Amino acid sequence: MTTEGIEAVFLETHNWGRTAGFLRALGFEMEFDTGHNSGQFRNGEGRPYVFVAEIPGTEQPRTQLMLKVADPEQVHLDGDVDVVSGFEETHYGTREMTVRDPDGRLWALQAPGKR
Repeated sequence: MTTEGIEAVFLETHNWGRTAGFLRALGFEMEFDTGHNSGQFRNGEGRPYVFVAEIPGTEQPRTQLMLKVADPEQVHLDGDVDVVSGFEETHYGTREMTVRDPDGRLWALQAPGKR
């Protein structure tokens, strides 16, 4: 199995409005606003999207890359990959798996949800 490239970048922020404005100034267009201080942006058709979610000021904002996987049933990882959690359904309609790289960073693999 190989991934199909970067699907998305997830950003956490302390200020949804300012971050949304920043992305718009860089040429991103909002695809949708969830209505609760989060939303999805894209800069060009077929390119990875950026999903931004506001978190409390007491939490450290994180950034996470999501790698695209067409079929999670075809994912067979060798011993060089530390699987943190296998594919699980998300509340937003996808399946995600988390792996750790040799330097300890977490990576997410995202596949379509079950239909």
